Amino acid sequence: MASTHASSSADPAATPAHGLVPGLLARVGPIEGRWSPGQGFDCRHTEIFAAAGEASGAGLALAFALNRAGQSQASQAADEDQRPWLWVQDKAARRLGGRPYRAGLPQALRHRLVHVSAESPEDALFALEEGLRCRDLAFVVGEIAGNPRALDFTASRRLSLAAEKHGVPLWLIRLGARRDLGSARMRWEARAAPSPPPRWNGHAPGPPRWHADLFRAHTFQPGRWILGTGKSPTDDPTTLFAEATSTSPDHGDLVHGPGDRPVAAG
Repeated sequence: MASTHASSSADPAATPAHGLVPGLLARVGPIEGRWSPGQGFDCRHTEIFAAAGEASGAGLALAFALNRAGQSQASQAADEDQRPWLWVQDKAARRLGGRPYRAGLPQALRHRLVHVSAESPEDALFALEEGLRCRDLAFVVGEIAGNPRALDFTASRRLSLAAEKHGVPLWLIRLGARRDLGSARMRWEARAAPSPPPRWNGHAPGPPRWHADLFRAHTFQPGRWILGTGKSPTDDPTTLFAEATSTSPDHGDLVHGPGDRPVAAG
């Protein structure tokens, strides 16, 4: 009773402005401000929500992976990472988006791809977790359609723990899914943005651009950006850049209506 009385009579001015219990804040970690490319490398588990009718989710995941690899090599003066990487799809994701097209992948990744075609979300989650336990993989990409019952918070937490324990980054693409509960330390929603015209041939495809909404993050403020590569003709095509479009955080939308999600997404 004495300790209860003492905390209830504490000086309100001593309460932190963020209103969080100091012990809780220590476990969650400090807010670092706005995200920018090259930050958040300690985040091993990222989710990207994307429509099933376009390849924005996969494209952005690979852009993140290449940017991370390039930054790590530059900071450590290390040789180029030639380890294989894993791409896991469940059956619904393959039906919606198709299998990876090796010739369309970034050149640095084509010969290193290991693709797993899973029949169910349960099989895909098993393959993802096993992949994260293998330090011989550079990173792991997963595609799961909709909101299957198997991908609950417990399954998401298992992926986070495996990625953090073994140091293998995971980008999990959620095709046509609602924003649900998950343990990923960074959660994005991505869609295609218009590409700028190429310098020499106006009819050729331009460098990729994405509308990216960071709506949940453990150590960064939410925000919206136009992300892309190849900002100028002389840029390294693996270098990611960001142009802020809004600083307004998204405090809701954990549960969306069905909207225009494809029926196959579940």
